[in-house]
Amino acid sequence: MVKSILIVCIGNICRSPMAEALLINQLKKDHPEVVVKSAGLAAMIDQPADQIAQDLMMLRGLDISSHRARQVTSEILANIDLILPMTTRQQEQIVSKFPSLFSKVHRLGKWDGYDIPDPYRRPRGAFEHCLVLVEQGITSWYQRLWN
Repeated sequence: MVKSILIVCIGNICRSPMAEALLINQLKKDHPEVVVKSAGLAAMIDQPADQIAQDLMMLRGLDISSHRARQVTSEILANIDLILPMTTRQQEQIVSKFPSLFSKVHRLGKWDGYDIPDPYRRPRGAFEHCLVLVEQGITSWYQRLWN
């Protein structure tokens, strides 16, 4: 049974904070015991979520303004059951650095066969596209794990 999930991207200010908020929201009614966190492989430590990401989440009734970026560390990974990076490359980086976690690391877009591109420093449309893919990935994982 999955009790803890870490969602990973590069800077931990765009994709992973949005995914974290969406998954927490999805789980809160039926699975509030599941702990969901996010972190970055090259985190912009202590920076807030990108303003466009905050705006898009606010349109969904989710406030990520208090989010602060943090780095993936062995301490964070120690008690995580499932690690969901955004891309195949990020998955490879995590497994390369932490080989013992191989069986716990799967792309967020795994079930539908896609990577989620980084919208950082791109127009709002790139964030909107990214968010559609993140939502699809969250839905697919939720269905696989809890339906």
